[in-house]
Amino acid sequence: MVVTLGIDTGGTYTDAVLVDHATGKVLAAAKALTTRHDLSVGIGEAVAAVFAIGQKSPMVLSPGDVGLVGLSTTLATNAIAEGQGGPVCLLLIGYDPELMQQYGFQRELVTEDVVYLCGGHDVLGNEVAPLDEDAARKAVLARRGKVEAFAVSGYFSVRNPAHELRVRALVNELTGLPVTCGHELTTRINAVRRATTVALNACLIPLLRELIAAVRQTLDQQGIAAPLMVVQEDGSLVRAELAMQRPIETILSGPAASAVGAWHLAGRRDVWVVDVGGTTTDIVALRDGQPRLNPEGARVGGWRTMVEAVDVHTAGLGGDSHVRFDSEGRLLIGPRRVVPLCLLANDYPGILEELRRQAATQQGEGGTTQFVVPCRRPISWLSDEDRALLRRLEAGPRLLALLAREMPYDWLLWRRIEELEARRAVQRAGFTPTDALHVLGRFECWNVEASRLGAELLAAHAGLPVETFCEQVVQGVSDRVATELVSKVLGDDVGLPDWEREPSAAALLGRALDDTQDGDLNCELTLLRPLVAIGAPVEAYMPRVAERLHTELTIPHHAEVANAVGAVVGSVIQRLRVLIVPLDLDRGERSRLHLRVHLPDGVRDFVGLEQAVRYAQQVMSAHAEALARQAGAGQVEVQMARRDRWVGDFYLDTELIFTAVGRPSLATCEGYA
Repeated sequence: MVVTLGIDTGGTYTDAVLVDHATGKVLAAAKALTTRHDLSVGIGEAVAAVFAIGQKSPMVLSPGDVGLVGLSTTLATNAIAEGQGGPVCLLLIGYDPELMQQYGFQRELVTEDVVYLCGGHDVLGNEVAPLDEDAARKAVLARRGKVEAFAVSGYFSVRNPAHELRVRALVNELTGLPVTCGHELTTRINAVRRATTVALNACLIPLLRELIAAVRQTLDQQGIAAPLMVVQEDGSLVRAELAMQRPIETILSGPAASAVGAWHLAGRRDVWVVDVGGTTTDIVALRDGQPRLNPEGARVGGWRTMVEAVDVHTAGLGGDSHVRFDSEGRLLIGPRRVVPLCLLANDYPGILEELRRQAATQQGEGGTTQFVVPCRRPISWLSDEDRALLRRLEAGPRLLALLAREMPYDWLLWRRIEELEARRAVQRAGFTPTDALHVLGRFECWNVEASRLGAELLAAHAGLPVETFCEQVVQGVSDRVATELVSKVLGDDVGLPDWEREPSAAALLGRALDDTQDGDLNCELTLLRPLVAIGAPVEAYMPRVAERLHTELTIPHHAEVANAVGAVVGSVIQRLRVLIVPLDLDRGERSRLHLRVHLPDGVRDFVGLEQAVRYAQQVMSAHAEALARQAGAGQVEVQMARRDRWVGDFYLDTELIFTAVGRPSLATCEGYA
């Protein structure tokens, strides 16, 4: 039997599954905590755990049975959001530096190391100025040994990439460093956003290379010689070697994998997929079995990219969301992620005594249920005050309230801790929905006593019995998920609602989600498509969501590891766009039009629309198939979609979209193992 190994690194957990390659059946599944300071540690633990389970199965699964490995990773998304990445140089060809500065576009270029070069093309692909190769050569040589990658974006390079290709050749010749060109990532016109996208891609290359190397080391240690593929932004798979060249295309890899995994496990083609994780809840629409894409480009960490990724609505809500009360006594859940008390006590049993002491004195809210936890990783560039704070954590987690009393200038403590959290020097721990489920006996993986003690402190503050308070937390998560679903549906139709500033809309939503509210007006909402819920443990939250939105709910078997399943059951998909435009504005028959075909390696002129289309189809079908095979596909099917645009007798343009699809081929990929 040939099995595939799926791995997903989420914000809280890393999942691993073994799937029968022939039938798609899940044979074994395991989880480990994600180790954010070094993702390979959590990956190694999850892989070891899944094989420990697999070797006890009737089929005695072993690493030698693995024929393919698929990886879904949050690395690109998290790195962009947190401002990480290697130092890069952005080479802009034909851009006007004065205009970029005047309109504030310079701030959108990701890196401060930007070089403007003469050259570029116009909208038809004609050269407007020759490329200044001498300036390009000097710029590249000046940065040799100082940057880890180069990014190149030419003005209207999507209409003629000649200058980008020449600069790429120079970088390869002079440095051998990774280099990304804008025309490789998009065919759409938007010079500034294209520059942003290509610079982000270059920043991510060193990070993804490190992750891939670490994953391969883990596979080697397990004796797995199978090829490695990575989930892309649309849920498709690509060989790790190609993913390392274009890591920007792995943003939102996790939500894309969850949508594919949900489709595979539930067998539903037109549904809303809700993935409740430890850190976030992701909502994606499946249409005809495919995750819906966002043609405007994915926005991550404040950057708007030109990557046509899965159209996901993400909320800072999950099993590890921080539960607390605000100054007015309202229950708040999230968006901050904290370590659950049950898990903290599992790793640091000594905190139980502090929780018992707090519970005995009935000190309720504030810092009494919040701990500061040291992270085991080397930290540089810390102030003396930061180092003093970390020294107080050398013995283990400390209550935030006690630290505030011990430290001078405690009014700065909150800001200092937030800065240390951003540097991953510390974490916060506190009461979470996961703790509430531990108290209610619906999910018991770690220390139940710690969860109950935390619940007693918060319940006393609210004047509620412990179980009642925990039920309110679970209900609060369900209502937040329902609210986010309604927000996503309305956002797609009329625009994202702002519930805080729309009290009437918020009141109607409240009546729809809570049938105990007083008043003479009742309200119901009906979600017209079913829900498929994945994540652990969605059984605690999603039935109420489906009930309130009057829709069908499916929680498939192995829902808790659907993302890892999606990492290996997807297809290899390569999409290419070709634009055909007129060279004049004359009216005329299709056979007499003077046209230009914009191809990935240059332009070609024709007389007659059908002749131009035939040429593009002949060249690009073969090119798309070759790319799909290079990406790891076996038998490949290529389809072409065509859209002609006319206004009366005037021809505007033709867009051809070539889509090459194939399942990952073990035989094809073995050469890359």
